[in-house]
Amino acid sequence: MARQVVIRWGGRAVSGRWALPRRASGAAVLLAHGAGAGQDHPGITAIRDGLAARGHPVLTFDYLYMEAGRRFPDRREVLLECHRAAAAWLRERFPRLVMAGRSMGGRMASYLAAEGEPCAGLVFYAYPLHPVGKPDRPRADHLPRVRAPMLFFCGGRDSMALPGLVDRWIAPLERAALEIIPDADHGFRVPKRSGRTREEVIEGMVARTSEWISVLG
Repeated sequence: MARQVVIRWGGRAVSGRWALPRRASGAAVLLAHGAGAGQDHPGITAIRDGLAARGHPVLTFDYLYMEAGRRFPDRREVLLECHRAAAAWLRERFPRLVMAGRSMGGRMASYLAAEGEPCAGLVFYAYPLHPVGKPDRPRADHLPRVRAPMLFFCGGRDSMALPGLVDRWIAPLERAALEIIPDADHGFRVPKRSGRTREEVIEGMVARTSEWISVLG
């Protein structure tokens, strides 16, 4: 469904996957991966393909460190430079876009938006509100500066978004909608007793994302 593209800027380049529905509608989606897995991770491709099936053009991409096969993410400035280039690539084809991301990718999108990068909205799949085991180091001071509407999907058992801190930092945001996924961890895995599978959780998030994008002003 998605074809490979190359995103170039300043003598650098990374690969992307471009899913363009035959009948595109609404805003395009820039979908960024998390720290530990690239754009071809099943969780990312499921979101990409699910949104594309609902008519949303979707671009994914690998950050430079992932493209080079390195394990650890680059400095924030380098991540943002790559992310900004991917947004520019997509904006040339669809001026109206939503920036979405899994964990670290969503956090990078939020920094860009807080700095003024234009977008119609932002979608966060497991926003990493704080490092694991370090709830005293929130990564949320910039979120009130984001002017675009935001949609957060948070797992009820996410070790990087403890419920009390979600209530403190995310729930009060004026432009944010918050969806709590009961029993889900940071990877949206759920126990068997929940009666759902991870695939069903992702399918539900995709449906909600599409619905939310469709009503953006």
